[in-house]
Amino acid sequence: MNDTAHAPLAGRTALITGGSGGIGSAIALRLADAGARIALAYSSHGEDATRTAARIDSLHGSGRAVALQADLSGVMAATSLVERTARELGPVDLLIAGAGVGKQLAWHDIDVDTWDTTMAVNVRAPFLLAQAALPGMTERGWGRILFISSIAALNGGIIGAHYAASKAALHGLTHSLAASVAGDGVTVNSLAPALIGGTRILPADAAEGGQLPAPIPVGRLGNPDEVAAMAAAMVSNGYLTNKVITLDGGLYPS
Repeated sequence: MNDTAHAPLAGRTALITGGSGGIGSAIALRLADAGARIALAYSSHGEDATRTAARIDSLHGSGRAVALQADLSGVMAATSLVERTARELGPVDLLIAGAGVGKQLAWHDIDVDTWDTTMAVNVRAPFLLAQAALPGMTERGWGRILFISSIAALNGGIIGAHYAASKAALHGLTHSLAASVAGDGVTVNSLAPALIGGTRILPADAAEGGQLPAPIPVGRLGNPDEVAAMAAAMVSNGYLTNKVITLDGGLYPS
């Protein structure tokens, strides 16, 4: 068995959006441990992304990671981000689209601006990132795209119709793209986590008094490292494509 089969991510370049968050940072560290170079894209919280990039460099050598600011609500941001990553680290081999927005609102309080911004960041940007990265992936005969979705795509969630719809759209995008590029050595999947602690959405493990926000069968929140382990497994497997994998402690049976 050759080295690529043993270490499929070694020497690859990964672009991770949402790189300043708990899940994005954990995925970055996990992929760096597997030998990938890492571009951490962030909108705000630049100190967090820079700190993670510095940690990767300290563990794996200088120049292994960079932090790149990008406002993914802008139409040109996605293409620019792929180009900047290529200049800094090399062509994008792995795209982990994890950036997302979602203000909790009842259906009657969702205005057009909120709807459009949510769709721009959560759906349009992942598509444009994939559209920019895929030509190089297919030309090289190897690529991995992973969209970070949510259980809200399957059960509606608690944030609102705008958020649930945006995450459900990622699943349709997954199925369409995966079928189009499977023969070119590129896999496309979605990972749909729920109730992950240690993030900006759920910074603590449980509410006051130890109460969980939902009746999770395993009896606890997930953690970013568990999401990162699943993400790394998915992008390391060249036979896994066109799939939506849920990670929710048994909350949503599928």
